[in-house]
Amino acid sequence: MNYSIIRYILCRVLEFQALFLALPCVVAVYCREREGWAYVVVAVSCLLLGGLGKLKKPKSTVFYAREGFVVVSLSWILLSITGALPLFLSGEFSSYTDALFETISGLTTTGASILPDVEALSKCNLFWRSFTHWIGGMGVLVLILAILPLAGGYNMHLMRAESPGPTVGKLVPRVRHTARILYEMYIFLTVVQIILLLFTGMSVFEAMTLSFGTAGTGGFGILNSSIGSYPVVSQAVITIFMILFGINFNVYYLFWGRKPMQALKCEEMRYYLGIILAAVLLITVNICDGFRSVFEAFHHAAFQVASIITTTGYSTTDFNQWPEFSKTILVILMFVGACAGSTGGGIKVSRVVIMMKMVKNELSHLIHPKRVRQVTFENRVVNKEVLRSISVFFMAYAVVYGLSLLLISLDNLDFTTNFTAVAATLNNIGPGLNEVGPAANFAVYSQPAKFVLMFDMLAGRLELFPLLLLFTPYTWKRS
Repeated sequence: MNYSIIRYILCRVLEFQALFLALPCVVAVYCREREGWAYVVVAVSCLLLGGLGKLKKPKSTVFYAREGFVVVSLSWILLSITGALPLFLSGEFSSYTDALFETISGLTTTGASILPDVEALSKCNLFWRSFTHWIGGMGVLVLILAILPLAGGYNMHLMRAESPGPTVGKLVPRVRHTARILYEMYIFLTVVQIILLLFTGMSVFEAMTLSFGTAGTGGFGILNSSIGSYPVVSQAVITIFMILFGINFNVYYLFWGRKPMQALKCEEMRYYLGIILAAVLLITVNICDGFRSVFEAFHHAAFQVASIITTTGYSTTDFNQWPEFSKTILVILMFVGACAGSTGGGIKVSRVVIMMKMVKNELSHLIHPKRVRQVTFENRVVNKEVLRSISVFFMAYAVVYGLSLLLISLDNLDFTTNFTAVAATLNNIGPGLNEVGPAANFAVYSQPAKFVLMFDMLAGRLELFPLLLLFTPYTWKRS
């Protein structure tokens, strides 16, 4: 284990955290809010600690997969701990645990909140909550790679550890250029959404915070009604961009490279859009009696399906009151998630599709034992290493899910609440059903249960293994 390079990168992360915290400071100054002092103190502290820690250069820049997983996990934990400090110091959160829960929920783009009254927060705290979504959406290590060269030619390990999906590839030969392209597309889509929301009548503050939440597929709203109080046209813009941010960014790169036909042939995107369309139509038929028109039912169904499958978590209505059929569809979508290589969470469409093809091949093998059939995806044969990793992921996912459900059940809440609470946090969605529905919050849980759910949020965002490796003794042995 190369501890010196891990220390060096963590110090870089602290410096970037200071930069991030400077933005809510600006908001506090503009809005003349006293809560901004907490951001100044924490930002200066992060800058000093990061600078001091970097004075001693790393002995070696050799960087392997083990260091990549460890530094990504520790970076997210460090960002969460420091990011929660200004929320707590501002006095608007009753405990540091609640501030930490809110920050982890923001950075992991989960959007699960413990706040009963969001509108009571100061503007700088509201901005920080939403901005953490944008930071966590593409990944802070990807941002650092886009700006600064790290660890020589070994920094692909960072990208693999932080980026969602069964496999992670480079768009261009150099990892740094890949990271830069990803962030350029990410920023471009965010800016376009902000401009469109401004045209719908939103203020600059509303357009920015809601776009941050959409871009990172996070879901922190700045109103207690989430998105329900905004005009239909604003909700429609958010619906479209939630779907767009749930698509693999490789597709946008192909469009950018003037290869539209190749982009449109993306198998995962077609399945993703097909699932959305089917779910919207089924839910619209099921809930149309509860709305004034079919169009209104379609609008709310489209918004909630987009919000849940992309794991954004915004809401325009209390879908906890919908018929059981519609709620069941939404719960299924919680597990499916968005595309690999997007800012969305969940298991990912690609994993689900490949796993279904593996089941189909196994059934075919039972009937024709001598027939050889390979699993293909995106017009390529899926190698055995990827198939193995997907199988192991599903097993690890089931174990983490089951243990989390067992532990939070000690709070003695009903099964639906507990089941969807774990689904909402492990898949980075936000709202669940019943006591943690869109009109409620996670404050009903005890502090131990909140720590379990915080672990789930981090594990879900990092796709389990980077965080789980922190608990294995072999990880920490020196090479």
